[in-house]
Amino acid sequence: MPELPDITVYVEALQRLVVGQRIDEIRLKTPFLLRTVDPPLDELIGKQVVGIERLGKRIAIALEGDLFAVLHLMIAGRLHWKPANTKKAGRNGLAEFVFANGTLSLTEAGTKRRASLYLARGRAALAEHDRGGLEPLTATEEEFAERLRSESHTVKRSLTDPRLFSGIGNAYSDEILHRAKLSPVKLTGRLSEDEIATLYDATKSVLNEWIDRLRAESAGSIPEKVTAFREEMAVHGKFGQPCPVCGTPVQRIRYADNETNYCARCQTDGKLLADRGLSRLLKQDWPRSIDEL
Repeated sequence: MPELPDITVYVEALQRLVVGQRIDEIRLKTPFLLRTVDPPLDELIGKQVVGIERLGKRIAIALEGDLFAVLHLMIAGRLHWKPANTKKAGRNGLAEFVFANGTLSLTEAGTKRRASLYLARGRAALAEHDRGGLEPLTATEEEFAERLRSESHTVKRSLTDPRLFSGIGNAYSDEILHRAKLSPVKLTGRLSEDEIATLYDATKSVLNEWIDRLRAESAGSIPEKVTAFREEMAVHGKFGQPCPVCGTPVQRIRYADNETNYCARCQTDGKLLADRGLSRLLKQDWPRSIDEL
């Protein structure tokens, strides 16, 4: 799922491409994409785009008349920009927003249709799409610490909870925790002042570094290679590969459709964390440390 760095670069590109432009046409490829009935989709036709905003992992297109189109890309949704008078989207296309200078298309890979489009009238209606998470790049260390301690969870869960922190998901939380040398399952209530300070610094540095990297890659246009698995990442998606810091094979905890990646040597004092299904299967044969493994 595109997270804060990816969405930030999307927003910046859209600000350059469509702010000041009017929507000439909207081509909806599947009725299941649109999740609201008021205002009607046709009301956006002819309206000028006045701004682009990020709401967590959502993109809000602000239009004149106090109207908003909110895109939630979910896992496989992606945005693309095509110059004017090019061919329409292929079979993965969900919607197209046609402007005089080009077309913004939304596609989604795979068969599961999870991406969504919501329309809202007025700021109060738009606010319903904001989960209330703290913005990690503008928060003070005190605000960051207060959010961490507001609920007792594992630090991984807290970082990825959109009610606590805005825009951080599975991929960048792995990178942040590796940078901070913290276990993903350590409880937030047991974090020391120094650990919170380190986590705060790691959060800002990792997110800013990736924003800069993605800006450079996209060169001012809509990024076309948005993925949660990147070669430059330290641990996310790198199960079995050497940690770039110590060389120890990266480990994982799998659950549902996600997995957490971490370095046992750098983050958990050499202890292997339980990988629910596999450790239950192996029981007493499950290695307890990286040395046993």
